[in-house]
Amino acid sequence: MKISEFLESKKRTLSFEVFPPKTTEGYEGIFQKAKEIAGLSPDFMSVTYGAGGGTSAFTAGLAHDLMQETGVPVIAHLTCVSSTKETVKETIRVYKEKGIENIMALRGDIPEGGRLPNEYAHASELIAELKDEGDFCIGGACYPEGHIESPSKETDLWYLKKKVDAGVDFLTTQMFFDNNIFYNFLYRAREAGILCPILPGIMPITARKQLGRSVAMSGTMVPPRFFAIVDCFGDDPKAMEQAGIVYAADQIIDLFANGITHVHVYSMNKPSVALGILQNLRGILGEKQVDYESKFD
Repeated sequence: MKISEFLESKKRTLSFEVFPPKTTEGYEGIFQKAKEIAGLSPDFMSVTYGAGGGTSAFTAGLAHDLMQETGVPVIAHLTCVSSTKETVKETIRVYKEKGIENIMALRGDIPEGGRLPNEYAHASELIAELKDEGDFCIGGACYPEGHIESPSKETDLWYLKKKVDAGVDFLTTQMFFDNNIFYNFLYRAREAGILCPILPGIMPITARKQLGRSVAMSGTMVPPRFFAIVDCFGDDPKAMEQAGIVYAADQIIDLFANGITHVHVYSMNKPSVALGILQNLRGILGEKQVDYESKFD
């Protein structure tokens, strides 16, 4: 099923993201964790492509296996900046072969050393190519605080509008820890004529070291309130996991309360995190008749 269809028809959706293994030996373990998350009945799941396309060989397989064994709709990532047009075309062929009709089209991170095929510069080029190659539902990324490489928020919005005009069906944001950042971005995006669904991306931070990596990659602003949480609970793994889950759930509750109907969670292959989020939202997502309490020991 195309994700764009039920974004239009469902009152609220909650989706989770997983990433593929780096090796063949690691596939079964990752697949089992992804199946546990799928067992919580998310509206859809997202399978990433890996930095520089490094785990791309397993993306299609994991997406296909999840759909086949769980019935949960899946969107598979596809990046272009570190790939040739020939490689991208072959990946699209594989996605078609495996019945993948939802694709998250991304530029991707520039690999260390900066050696690139120079056949793609922007995600909009990949999006236009996907529109020509098949009847895909296409997702795209956006950055509420502006992309770290962009000279200004206005420039970033210009490029975002270009992606949408190329054929994006919906957008998912980079992580943020202050919902006011998202609300401000949503207003500016609508003013710029970007009218497709925009899903806020929420990252539950459940370990001290995770915060540093996340901020370095995204450049997102961390509120003093969250720094205080990390300072207090960061050395206690169980306490930090609970605090991170509750903080993320509180963000989602606020988003729903302010009229945002679709939320994406960067669950990072952690069934316990996905479960914790859902336990905090059980009454709010009352249409999901899942016995969360019995899912994990």
